[in-house]
Amino acid sequence: MNQRIIRLITPILLIIVMGLMGARCQKDERITPPPPVMPDALDISMRLSTYDGVSKFSQQDIKFYAIEPNNNPTISITAESKYQQMDGFGYTLTGGSAMHLKNMSDSKRSQLLYELFDSKDDNIGVSYLRISIGASDLDAAPFSYNDLPAGQTDEEMTQFSLAPDKQYLIPVLKEILAINPDIKILGSPWSPPTWMKDNGATKGGELLKEYYQAYAKYFVKYVQEMQKEGIIIDAITVQNEPLHPGNNPSLYMPATAQAEFIKTALGPAFEAANISTKIIIYDHNADKPEYPISILNDVEASQFIDGSAFHLYGGDIDNLSQVHNAHPDKNLYFTEQWIGAPGSFGDDMVWHTRNLIIGAPRNWCRNVLEWNLAANSALEPHTDGGCTKCLGALTIDGDKVARNPAYYIIAHASKYVSPGSVRIESNMPNNLPNVAFLTPDNKIVVIVLNESDSEQQFNIELGEQLTSTKLAAKAVATYVWKQ
Repeated sequence: MNQRIIRLITPILLIIVMGLMGARCQKDERITPPPPVMPDALDISMRLSTYDGVSKFSQQDIKFYAIEPNNNPTISITAESKYQQMDGFGYTLTGGSAMHLKNMSDSKRSQLLYELFDSKDDNIGVSYLRISIGASDLDAAPFSYNDLPAGQTDEEMTQFSLAPDKQYLIPVLKEILAINPDIKILGSPWSPPTWMKDNGATKGGELLKEYYQAYAKYFVKYVQEMQKEGIIIDAITVQNEPLHPGNNPSLYMPATAQAEFIKTALGPAFEAANISTKIIIYDHNADKPEYPISILNDVEASQFIDGSAFHLYGGDIDNLSQVHNAHPDKNLYFTEQWIGAPGSFGDDMVWHTRNLIIGAPRNWCRNVLEWNLAANSALEPHTDGGCTKCLGALTIDGDKVARNPAYYIIAHASKYVSPGSVRIESNMPNNLPNVAFLTPDNKIVVIVLNESDSEQQFNIELGEQLTSTKLAAKAVATYVWKQ
């Protein structure tokens, strides 16, 4: 083939080859599938406790995505529907609890207190404490701040002294306040000084009317002396379990007597001393809502009262809403519930989560407190006649610490539902009791219990976003949704 013909054919061949290559490329482009459309990832974290205790408030490495509607049960959150503001979650720091903490080595105690009262990292952010005014039954022996020899009285409180609490309770409270200066502290008396009582004993009896004014001064002095120690008492209850005079120490105080004491002595005394500490009534079981309602119906007493406090050794948690409905301008508090030794992690977690962590806020409570923070493995100390089976949230033996059911029950709320959070609306699908909160930093916290005996798949809906999750039978989870 001569050179002239080659020069003529070569361009034609190049055009044909390029055309074939272009056609192949176009064919390949047509058959390449498009990349899959990924669902939107949602900024949700999850902490889980399982009935068997394999997971105890454990962080879950799970990703949550926006999904399309389905037929699974749905917990719908309505952040615009707001209810009460929360003051916090925590425990009673009994005298015995403080003793065990103070007797730890300084380094171990500091480490434990940060774990309890700091909210960063894996610390659980406890934000509310109840303490006893004088001894509770979880002190080694009964005492008041004005104990006198038989036959003596001190109506002007010249011999009032916080000395019994300066060995353990007050030093531990100061360490806690250094970690969390904003923690709220509630004081509750188990008994007045015995010289004020009609039976002259720490156990039972009634407050003599002739000492109403003296006892009011006792409360005033308590708040003032604690303030001198740098400890602000946010609130007091008038009497722990006023219808249970069988404890040691204790006092029987029917509703009529409590109303009379508040309106004639305690309220005016606080007002005269310019004390802003809240006065909270009742502090006993949910089976007698008529007790606080009758006091709040007394206009003279009610003007001094912030609200009512409850325990749940009797009655139903939903009874608390009766008190709210009767007096919606007054606050409600949940101040005590024990766990009996040796405890059962799964059963205790389910019951306390349903009734306290979920039930109490859904019935208007501003706080939830478990009884008691700590005991040792012998469940000591306690008074003669006091509780012998009260399992602390912690068991402390020297520097050895064990974490018991109440530790994890409270952690599911305290870690994320910071003071100032507001309860918001959420529905209750069958077998999925829950409660939802909007935090000050605009996060949504949802605490859910799967009450059923089988694993449950369900949705959580916030606004136009829907996500799916699941819980094993009797499991508890806290979901934190960053909006």
